[in-house]
Amino acid sequence: MTTLDSFIAEFASFVWGLPLLILLIGGGFYLLIISKFLPFRYLGHALQVLRGKYDNPDDPGEISHFQALSTALSATVGMGNIAGVAVAIAIGGPGAIFWMWVSAIIGMATKFFTNSLAVMYRGKDSDGKIQGGPMYFIMEGLGKKWKPMAIMFSVAGLVGALPVFNVNQLTQAINYILLEPNGVEVGLTTNLMIGLVLVIITSIVIFGGLNRISKTVSKLVPGMVALYFFSVLIILFINLDQVPYYFSLIFKEAFAAKFYTGEPFLGGVLGGLIILGIRRGAFSNEAGIGTAPMAHGAAKTNEPIREGLVAMLGPAIDTIVVCTLTALAILVTGVWQTSEQNGVSLTAAAFNDSIPVFGNYLLLICIAIFSISSLFSYSYYGTKCLSFLIGADKKHYYNYFYILSILMGATTTLSMMINLIDGFFALMAIPTMVSTLILAPSVLSAAKDYFKRMKANKQRA
Repeated sequence: MTTLDSFIAEFASFVWGLPLLILLIGGGFYLLIISKFLPFRYLGHALQVLRGKYDNPDDPGEISHFQALSTALSATVGMGNIAGVAVAIAIGGPGAIFWMWVSAIIGMATKFFTNSLAVMYRGKDSDGKIQGGPMYFIMEGLGKKWKPMAIMFSVAGLVGALPVFNVNQLTQAINYILLEPNGVEVGLTTNLMIGLVLVIITSIVIFGGLNRISKTVSKLVPGMVALYFFSVLIILFINLDQVPYYFSLIFKEAFAAKFYTGEPFLGGVLGGLIILGIRRGAFSNEAGIGTAPMAHGAAKTNEPIREGLVAMLGPAIDTIVVCTLTALAILVTGVWQTSEQNGVSLTAAAFNDSIPVFGNYLLLICIAIFSISSLFSYSYYGTKCLSFLIGADKKHYYNYFYILSILMGATTTLSMMINLIDGFFALMAIPTMVSTLILAPSVLSAAKDYFKRMKANKQRA
């Protein structure tokens, strides 16, 4: 297992090299510039679309704009926000959060383009049903000669969509918060039992298909974000005098990198800190990875630009709001310097420090909802990838593989699980970003036409 862990870590470091950093961040920045900061100019309109102002039940697709965003957010607003941020701070200190923000701001432009394309170039699966996602917009937008790139995305997606990190961290949280303090000896047996319970819960939802998944998560996501938001605000209020200092330290440390303890990159610790923040940001909001377009591609709409605008809200909610809250909770309580914990246990230490007795249990409820809702969405992504590769009639086989992987996630180490998903996310990002950059002019043309029509409709009204 040690050899396998080491191999997976080497693989993740290799694929997350300079070329991918340039592709994700450089490519996203290019999209932001050529769109003239469009995501930020139309935030208000995006919120109107999300609230259902333009919903038409007769439009093609399976789910509403809100359900599409909820499905995408249930996968992204999860353990990446709680455990992923803690991992970033444990290795990189406060400065890592700044580079997560950079990833999110650029990610808003990336999400606008990738999710507009998911609706603009929808394809059909072997059952003749309309589908969206990078594999379809590669085929429909670029043509059949690009099929190897679509296959690459789908094969990487089979592993990238596995829930192993979420399950691993939920198991760690249950052990650390619930079982160990109550005298229960934790080990392989207890981990397997937690895994089996998650298998049962997940199976009930995922075998019901996208409609059941989207309806379930659209009820869970708003509640879980509100509960987590409220819990962290209590911590920040208790430590209010520390908030300005640590908020400014995030900016100072972004370029000083004094607390960075990981591997150097491009010969320096600052390079290492930047790549750490970008990796954790990408894991948190998944901009440019290609998962969200699979959910947004199923939205009921004839307007690709509308779906792109809704999707771009994801990184803002996910990384700029939720990740920042987690980071400040860990920083202001000081546990990042006094605790040996990593991952979700570090966040738990912060909650316990400020809200004794109840804090840990509040966090456990949030973690359980975050993780379980993520389990539902990721299974949908995996079945879409398998459907593209071998046919829609066989996509359900992925769910059997998926639920078995839950047991693997419950019984293996954090480092192995986070590096495994990181590595395959990188492989998914390559075809997603390359195709998006090539097809970007089509999105700009559609956006120009869309806003021209919106302006004309307002004038007529």
